[in-house]
Amino acid sequence: MPIPDYQSIMLPMLTLASDGAEHRTRDVINALALHFKLTEEELATLTRGGNDVLFDNRAGWARTYLKKAGLLFYPSRGRLQITDAGQALLAEKPAAIDVAILKRYPSFMDFWNSEPAEEGQSVSAATEQPPPQETPEEFIALAHEKLRKHLQSELLSKVLSATPGYFEKLVVRLLTKMGYGGSLADAGQALGRPHDGGIDGVIKEDKLGLNLIYIQAKRWTDATVDAPEVQKFVGALAGKGKKARRGVFITTSKFTKGAINYAAGLENNVVLIDGDRLTELMFEYGLGVVTVNSYDVKRVDNDFFDDDEI
Repeated sequence: MPIPDYQSIMLPMLTLASDGAEHRTRDVINALALHFKLTEEELATLTRGGNDVLFDNRAGWARTYLKKAGLLFYPSRGRLQITDAGQALLAEKPAAIDVAILKRYPSFMDFWNSEPAEEGQSVSAATEQPPPQETPEEFIALAHEKLRKHLQSELLSKVLSATPGYFEKLVVRLLTKMGYGGSLADAGQALGRPHDGGIDGVIKEDKLGLNLIYIQAKRWTDATVDAPEVQKFVGALAGKGKKARRGVFITTSKFTKGAINYAAGLENNVVLIDGDRLTELMFEYGLGVVTVNSYDVKRVDNDFFDDDEI
């Protein structure tokens, strides 16, 4: 089944604590995983940032929200216990517990109202908005992904407006930033020459130049790159002898399924990079973009507080 959102975890978590005993947080999370019948693959799924287990993260936010409402408390490090208010809520036999129910509790509203409202919006109006299904961390990750995709679209437009010669230099500069080619000066020596049988450039695979990577760069707008174009590139590599074992075919457009399947079946290591992947790499390696702001997203290290000694 899909990994439940943090609000769906609230009622089962409170129910697990309904016996009134202290429970280790890790034991509760493990019991919740069994309750939701999560697979090993689902339990290994990470958050978008890749720095936390998704289910553990959502369970952590569910626990925090229940505590802020006064339904749970932490009697000691790494443990939780139900309160009288929590027992009273369960006695109502609610079908679910979500943020709307938690807003009945003044302590939760104090916490909820501490979140800043949007510009021009009153605090009361902000709290009337329906809560997102994502945790705050997931919300930030989704916003970052949306911003990244928008930025990549702008990058691709800029690349398409450049000259073919500029595009070839951009490709080599990107590969250099990725750790290939030694210095940019060495990498750029292969540029500016007439195209050699379908090869637009060559770059060192390592700083010593023991191996070479041959480059085909096509700044196309509408046309897709099909299998015959990739075959021509492979043929050009074959003409370079035994040392030409690796090639990178980069385009601003797309590769057809036939081209992708053909490259996948080659013994030679030919990598295909389309426009989307190109801008992903530019974003990742900081080529053509600048950092405006950066934020560190931190969370409480529960393992730290579970230990008896520091």
